[in-house]
Amino acid sequence: MVRKRFEDELDAIVRPETEGLGYTLWGISVSTGGGKKKVLIFIDGPDGVTIDACAEVSRQVGLALEMEDAIPGAYTLEVSSPGLERRFFNVGQMAAYAGQTIDVRLWQAREGKRNYSGTLAETNDDSFVLETDKGPETFHWDDVKQARLVHTF
Repeated sequence: MVRKRFEDELDAIVRPETEGLGYTLWGISVSTGGGKKKVLIFIDGPDGVTIDACAEVSRQVGLALEMEDAIPGAYTLEVSSPGLERRFFNVGQMAAYAGQTIDVRLWQAREGKRNYSGTLAETNDDSFVLETDKGPETFHWDDVKQARLVHTF
């Protein structure tokens, strides 16, 4: 099932602005609470991300979103690094983390279970394989609500 999400529409505005400043757009998340939208933009850079970088991207992207009138109503814009326990926004982002632990939450339960954890064994164009305590499990990206790296200290 292919979902055309609001985040995908925002990507067309946010990505050029972010990349124009020398950063990589890691992902966009939009949530609604109390009648006000919260737009969270994750950026990455070759040397990481500083607070100043987040502020710079926030100013530039905020102007672009206002010029395009892309978000109806009131909203809050936040810009952040993906962090150590980064959320993945597509399968391609996962490839560099092979051999590491990933937590997965599915949109719908599979055999009564929605949450999985395991070692990332393989990635493909639209799916990935986790080595779990029950053996290998294949997940198609469209079935995944959220996938996140588990950082081990």
